Amino acid sequence: MTGLRIGIDFGGTKIEAVLMNATGEVVHRERRSAPQGDYEMTLSALCRLVHDLDARTGGPCPVGIGTPGAWVEQRHVLKNCNATWLNGTPLLDDLVGRLGPRVGIANDANCFALSEARDGAGRGANVVFGVILGTGVGGGIVVNGSLLEGANAVGGEWGHTPMPYRRADWVIEPRLRECEARLASRTCYCGRVDCIETWISGPALAATYEELEGVARAPEEIAKLETPAMDLYFAMLARALAQIVNIVDPDVIVLGGGVSNIPRIYERVPELMSRYGFTHEGATLLKPAQFGDASGVLGAARLHG
Repeated sequence: MTGLRIGIDFGGTKIEAVLMNATGEVVHRERRSAPQGDYEMTLSALCRLVHDLDARTGGPCPVGIGTPGAWVEQRHVLKNCNATWLNGTPLLDDLVGRLGPRVGIANDANCFALSEARDGAGRGANVVFGVILGTGVGGGIVVNGSLLEGANAVGGEWGHTPMPYRRADWVIEPRLRECEARLASRTCYCGRVDCIETWISGPALAATYEELEGVARAPEEIAKLETPAMDLYFAMLARALAQIVNIVDPDVIVLGGGVSNIPRIYERVPELMSRYGFTHEGATLLKPAQFGDASGVLGAARLHG
């Protein structure tokens, strides 16, 4: 079975893997529970999975792994992982030591963006910005089919920049201005205050609703309601994405993660984006991910071409 490659998406609670052939077709897929809080167990689980997949193919395959953080080449460690037990660990070096130089890793948001740019909703576009709106908020930039990771391995990590126009009176309609003024600033796990992630992730939407309405609801329930919390969410997402258009000016922005499944995002946010950017012409398309939750693992398999 030549031409096969392995893609692995290491998430907070699960590890998903695929075998992909040379034409991009998935010929095998499986999911396993992810170890929690233990680096050695994580390393062993990844290697065991790769060996099991190798056994299916009759020989070693190239391996791409999406991780919940970024690899720092200068120090040979992972950083910015929300699976915090991986921070500061030499994961890539240890994997190469056990599996050989066939292993590559990338941030999970980058894998998502790569999959959607190569094969999904951004296919054919020159510049694609891929966004994950889930428990956290991540992003990745793909230019002419290649990841733009950056000198500090944080290309696309727009979730940890400040929410634009926070409480700026002139930028939002009076009704929403009053709602936003009632919301306290939020501390992000990265140590900063009012990061974009603290306002447009799934938990952030739930927090906004509870703060405004005094009642706790799950994000998927809130998404069905006509409520100021949803209107404010659309405005904040538009404000955040408008900054990406100002800086990167992508052809397509592709949204993934649980929150991206709200259909009204694609009706409301594009029009709002034009209010917050610098003379936007509305040329940037906003699309849902074609492959949904599978984009991360598919992009990991694409790390080898």
